[in-house]
Amino acid sequence: NKDTAGALKAINEALVKYPTNSDLRKEEIEIALKTGKLNDIIAKIQAAIANDPKNKALYYYEGLPYSQFANDAKAKSLKAKDETSKNSFNQTALDNYAKAVDLYKKALEIDPNYFDAMLNLGYVLMRPAIDTYNAAVNLPANKQKEYDLAVAKAGVQFDMAKPYLLKAVELNPKSPDALTNLMNYYRGKRDNANAA
Repeated sequence: NKDTAGALKAINEALVKYPTNSDLRKEEIEIALKTGKLNDIIAKIQAAIANDPKNKALYYYEGLPYSQFANDAKAKSLKAKDETSKNSFNQTALDNYAKAVDLYKKALEIDPNYFDAMLNLGYVLMRPAIDTYNAAVNLPANKQKEYDLAVAKAGVQFDMAKPYLLKAVELNPKSPDALTNLMNYYRGKRDNANAA
């Protein structure tokens, strides 16, 4: 009935009686993610992991808020007026992408063919490369040296994501998200033939 507050109340009551039930934890996490209560859910996910450390989905779910925090910080950096704020938001984004990377990798240690974790891992590894590349493209023409360095740095960052991007497409060749991520990789590497 789309009553997320009622659903969360029922789940919390059930978790008092069945604190180790991973299905209930999964539902609780999904509702929190949908309603944007990301800060509240991390501790609950960590508690669920303590009860069920071999559950790949829990590591994936914990990675999602960090991916979102990183995306939000990146958006704020683009709107920031001064260089100090811009750099601070960029660092926050990078830190949160790194946390997400670690969590998606933990999910993949449990199941190397876990598509959702593979897809998101490729994305969070590639996102800083896209930002570096876009910043290089926006440099003035008289900054050729800085441009060359930034493009080279972006290339290294793109290459870190490549195996995960390829594996995501291999696992689900019809996924628009996986294909879009791979296309963006090829565009970032200036490989127009493979992008096409």
